[in-house]
Amino acid sequence: MRLEYQIVIALALDALFGDPPWLPHPVKLIGKFAAGLEKPLRSLFRNAFIAGLLHSSAVIATAAAIAGGILYAARAVHPLAGDIAGIILIYLGFAGRDLLDHAARVHKALAADDLAEARRRVGMMVGRDTANLDQAGMARATVESVAESLVDGVTAPFFFAVIGGPIGLWIYKAINTLDSMFGHKDQKYILFGRTAARVDDAANFIPARLTAPLVPLAALLTGGSARNSVRILRRDGRKHASPNAGLCEAAFAGALQIQLGGLNYYDGQPEQLPILGDAGQPLNAGHIRRANLLMIVTALLSLFLLMAIRLLVLRPI
Repeated sequence: MRLEYQIVIALALDALFGDPPWLPHPVKLIGKFAAGLEKPLRSLFRNAFIAGLLHSSAVIATAAAIAGGILYAARAVHPLAGDIAGIILIYLGFAGRDLLDHAARVHKALAADDLAEARRRVGMMVGRDTANLDQAGMARATVESVAESLVDGVTAPFFFAVIGGPIGLWIYKAINTLDSMFGHKDQKYILFGRTAARVDDAANFIPARLTAPLVPLAALLTGGSARNSVRILRRDGRKHASPNAGLCEAAFAGALQIQLGGLNYYDGQPEQLPILGDAGQPLNAGHIRRANLLMIVTALLSLFLLMAIRLLVLRPI
């Protein structure tokens, strides 16, 4: 079965079922392996940067080897088994449905004026403190999470699946997991996690720049402001410290005509993030629904674009 069909079937499975709660997710297994490997490597290598470099290399290589081993073993049994294994591996690498569901639960709680439940749900999506967030703050946190996770959870996995199949996808998922766990700038991980952070920046560089320009087109198709999305993307997209994270957030802010970024608290400590977009109406639950719709349409446009690139450019090579 051609890879294009596997990707489409995998996307359909994710849209229908999301991540089955009864299934140990491979990302969690990667995380456990990475966590268990940290201490031995720190003990063997006093230089934290070298330890982190070897740590990231080992985790990424292991993820690639396991994905490749599963495909090889399945294909050895029967070509159909290989196709099924490929579909399942790709399906498990997509996170679009879960992202939408998390955001929808926040929306439902806010719409019911259940602020305690909304804070609990927002806390499952973001790392900032949520105890004192008001409705506008929770809506902002959710929209920011949807915009930023569009690349990490959906379009970057599309990209790596299209160019590298299931193995390429799981190399990316390992990279992304390492960054989320170790790519911090605190004293403990500033050196150890440097490789994880830099490799993640590199891995997301092209997907972020393919995705962000599609947001204005998605806005045009969903009733948002395409012109303002382009304007804010150009003006504010590079304000973020990350070379990638601010692009889609800025495009979303413009499309929804809202302001994202600003003051957050992490473990009680304030952190001022760049302001993206212009101040307009206060954010509310309705912006979460609009952000979800914008994400869905942008993701579909991304899939069409990447499939076209694969069919027209990659396959003839």
